[in-house]
Amino acid sequence: MKKRALISVSDKKDVTAFAKQLSELGFEIISTGGTKKSLEESGIPVIGVSDVTGFPEILEGRVKTLNPMIHGGLLAKFDEPSHQAQLEEHHIEPIQIVCVNLYPFQQTIAKRDVTVEDAIENIDIGGPAMLRASAKNHEHVTVVVDPADYKTVLSQVKDMGEVDKETRRKLAAKVFRHTAAYDAMIADYMTKLANEEAPEKLTVTYELKQSLRYGENPHQKAAFYRKPLGSECSIANAEQLHGKELSYNNINDADAALQMVKEFTEPAAVAVKHMNPCGVGSGSTIYDAFSKAFAADPVSIFGGIIAFNREVDEETACKLHEIFLEIIIAPAFTKEALAILTGKKNLRLLTIPFHTSGKEEIRLTSMEGGLLVQDYDTFTFDHANVSVPTKREPSEEEWKALQLGWKIVKHVKSNAIVVNNEHMTLGIGAGQMNRVGAANIALEQAGKKAAGAVMASDAFFPMNDTVEAAAKAGITAIIQPGGSVRDEDSIQKADEYGIAMVFTGIRHFKH
Repeated sequence: MKKRALISVSDKKDVTAFAKQLSELGFEIISTGGTKKSLEESGIPVIGVSDVTGFPEILEGRVKTLNPMIHGGLLAKFDEPSHQAQLEEHHIEPIQIVCVNLYPFQQTIAKRDVTVEDAIENIDIGGPAMLRASAKNHEHVTVVVDPADYKTVLSQVKDMGEVDKETRRKLAAKVFRHTAAYDAMIADYMTKLANEEAPEKLTVTYELKQSLRYGENPHQKAAFYRKPLGSECSIANAEQLHGKELSYNNINDADAALQMVKEFTEPAAVAVKHMNPCGVGSGSTIYDAFSKAFAADPVSIFGGIIAFNREVDEETACKLHEIFLEIIIAPAFTKEALAILTGKKNLRLLTIPFHTSGKEEIRLTSMEGGLLVQDYDTFTFDHANVSVPTKREPSEEEWKALQLGWKIVKHVKSNAIVVNNEHMTLGIGAGQMNRVGAANIALEQAGKKAAGAVMASDAFFPMNDTVEAAAKAGITAIIQPGGSVRDEDSIQKADEYGIAMVFTGIRHFKH
């Protein structure tokens, strides 16, 4: 049986060397378009697809390989007599190796100025058809979609004259993952183009960023995947400058810290433990911001994660070096700061470009047997329908503090209460089964500092007991969504103590 390999790739990395060695091993090479030209320029004997099909490429290259002379050679069972008879009858030669990768759809739609026409033209048709046909027939055909597999294929062909069944099956599985991911990106693009908000089927694809030693606990297996063309300002696209490998819990906590610090335009520092903030500070400098975040809870910050929205300088690095931290996230580190912080062997340092990509993303939450999908909570104070139902309105300083608390409480697990002043958190009550319980935790943590501070709540007060607790601790202003059937009770209680209360009309549940 004549040995044939079909090679048609958009990613031409190492393909010339691959084709040359196959040719030297006795394979007749079939190719198309730019791949054929590249191989010919390297002196490799090549047969054009049109010479095999007896039909020219038509419709600007849209149709060239969709032909029985190609697909018969890909799908035939080499050990089935009836298949062999049909191949002979129609003068079709079997194809043993297929090396194909697809039009660069992902790279095309990644361009900011891409047109719909350009995107559509980069949807490959013949390539996926050849890959799927070859992968289906992997019992007889070796299919290669990833240049990283060229070496394995060549090695086995040299040593054994063919690629073994186990490897063919692994390569076929990779092909189906590849074409599924390719189609998922196209489906996502077309769904958005058609303005479909809740399509009848949801197809998503992610790329492996790293395997993890374990998951949330040591007995759980885990891995970290990255969304193609996802937000650049994300943990998935962070660059690790120093420290040991990130863990599952590190990644979760780092994401929580990043989402919080992105709320700020002024210099800010956010300390996180177990997905909740334990200290948040803002200031005129990043050192000032971190000093406040540290002072907010110098106990809980131990072993935590810190996120900054400004470059970390030498002065801040010296203060960071004094405490045990798992991760520090920042847009950049000065040379002096790096020299100080890299002195700690295990401390992970991550850099992330702090700019918005303009990409709208959805939040996926998996559960047994299903998936919940929702928009990210990007609602800010500027979007709120703010009203003041109490007799007293907040002072200028209280307004600033209330807005800070509103930024933070949105990222605290419900039921959530934040006590803070204009520049920092003083107490945080997270994940409680009732709201007054969350308030009591936050107020106890704030202690005497609660006097003159403000309070933020992620949801409305179903009873006036939270206002009562706040008043007794010295809270002077409260921000909450409002909307309870018993709002009037809380308003009256606030008026009784001279507390200014602000309604935003929006809640920030976080489960």
